[in-house]
Amino acid sequence: MRRAVCPGSFDPITNGHLDIIVRASRLFDEVVVAVGINKTKATLFTIDERMDFIRQAVRSHPDSPSNVVVDTSHGLLVDFCRVRGVQSIVKGLRAVSDFDYELQMAQMNNSLAGVETLFMSTNPQYAFLSSSLVKEVARYGGDVSGLVPDVVLKGLRDRSAS
Repeated sequence: MRRAVCPGSFDPITNGHLDIIVRASRLFDEVVVAVGINKTKATLFTIDERMDFIRQAVRSHPDSPSNVVVDTSHGLLVDFCRVRGVQSIVKGLRAVSDFDYELQMAQMNNSLAGVETLFMSTNPQYAFLSSSLVKEVARYGGDVSGLVPDVVLKGLRDRSAS
């Protein structure tokens, strides 16, 4: 079975993330979305909320891939891959600056565990998009519809209302 992991904090998942996950699901038998747990990083949404957002976003996507699994990850990604029998990491690249960092990470992961990293270019309509930017725009009342799945849009609105 060809398995890949799409790792990230997904705080929150954006349409750019979702695009990469769905495209990867067409190339692999199973795609594991590994939601990172980093206790030193402050997040807007809990790990359970982020995982639920991803599951709902995948289910409601027009292609609705059934081979996407959502899990949590902490520690080294290569350990996650080793334990779950995942051979490949899929990462989306928005710009050359992403590549500089991700190439080093890919080379380290390959050196540590022989795990291959595949880079997918981001759909140009999402090239500017990041979770941090979405949170900032939403925090100041900006419209992020069309940038995040509907379930996330509702979550952002609920969070800003409280």
